[in-house]
Amino acid sequence: MAGPPFITDDPEPVEYQHHELYIASQQTHTADGTSGTLSQLEYNYGAAPDVQLHFIVPYVFNRSDNMPRQSGLGDVELGVKYRFLQETGSTPMAGIFPLVITHTGDAGKGLGNGATQLFLPVWLQKRWGEWQSYGGGGYWFNRAEGFSNHWLFGWQLQREISEHLSLGGELFHSTEQVPGAGASNGFNLGGTYNFDEHNHLLFSAGRGLTNTSLTNKFSCYLAYQWTW
Repeated sequence: MAGPPFITDDPEPVEYQHHELYIASQQTHTADGTSGTLSQLEYNYGAAPDVQLHFIVPYVFNRSDNMPRQSGLGDVELGVKYRFLQETGSTPMAGIFPLVITHTGDAGKGLGNGATQLFLPVWLQKRWGEWQSYGGGGYWFNRAEGFSNHWLFGWQLQREISEHLSLGGELFHSTEQVPGAGASNGFNLGGTYNFDEHNHLLFSAGRGLTNTSLTNKFSCYLAYQWTW
């Protein structure tokens, strides 16, 4: 998940000298089993105007139909989001968010990728009253054995239902990640519930639309977010 609670991300960084902390869990079910994070800690910090520092430390699990369940530290994610264009009445907000995913997880147990990955995306965002939409995409560099470099694209649309609740959905597309598996498409529906200005609940669920049994028969995400 790139932009909680969705895969699609946005270009808007955390405000200067402000913080975001997520305690989250996510999982994906395929024909081969279920994998995801039992818990993951995500932290974002507004290090400068228009600049956000980012990291995720996941505790992951992998349960294959033919293997015993494995769990442990996963691949740690590091990134920097930079907004290079502010939104105006006629133009969208725009930014880049390069990510490095280390290979700290044990790939032999299905807990990691097996090699460092790099993601180079560009994201756009526009708001119209109670409606907001963001999307874009980029290129994943993945040289781990059995994987391919690939493109990822997504677009999201959401609406503020009230001062507490926002609901939305996304469509996403990935070119082939594993040789022979083919490209994949999918969707998620979800939202955010704001208890107050500092405490938030984020949730989503969805599935693949193509190559479903191999890539995503069902996936979900749930997180508590603290902002200050």
